[in-house]
Amino acid sequence: MVGEIENWNNGWYGISLGLTAKEIDRLIVLLNELRNDPEQHFHISADCSGEGGIGDIEIYVDEYSAPGNLRVKGLALEPGMDVPVGGA
Repeated sequence: MVGEIENWNNGWYGISLGLTAKEIDRLIVLLNELRNDPEQHFHISADCSGEGGIGDIEIYVDEYSAPGNLRVKGLALEPGMDVPVGGA
């Protein structure tokens, strides 16, 4: 798995994760386990070698009804497609 942080230079950051097919399968298994047992959580963790970057991402079930600050969006657009007005 490869994780990268992108500084947008406006106070916000982007994080990208590149996963192999095997890692996607493992993530699906863990997400299904979370759905079945919301008291659990799991981590995507770095080996902390190199110059720094993403150290850890914790994944858990958010049981609160307060509005979140992130959302899951759809797949990327196909090459040559226009971005919809107002975002996706």
